[in-house]
Amino acid sequence: MSEETPMHEGCGCHQKKARSEEELKKLTNRLSRIEGQIRGIRGMLERDAYCPDILAQAAAANAALNAFSRELLSSHIRSCVVNDVRAGNDEIVDELLDTLQKLMK
Repeated sequence: MSEETPMHEGCGCHQKKARSEEELKKLTNRLSRIEGQIRGIRGMLERDAYCPDILAQAAAANAALNAFSRELLSSHIRSCVVNDVRAGNDEIVDELLDTLQKLMK
């Protein structure tokens, strides 16, 4: 990525962000573990597992997905938001607030 290329570009849902290989690997690994948890929950359901056991695994998958979201949000704030504010793009703050509203539903 050259110095002229912004970390994210475009508008609305078509924006993109360049991620380091390390960040991409970390986030992808988290999602792979979550996918495994979801497949495990499906298997429990298919094997007629006891409801509270399935619910406990669903809660663990929810917690893992929330941890993924926190990691991604942290990265977004530290890169995109900080860079845009420094560049004078204060609209990024409104976007961040909208994102937080969606996460807190």
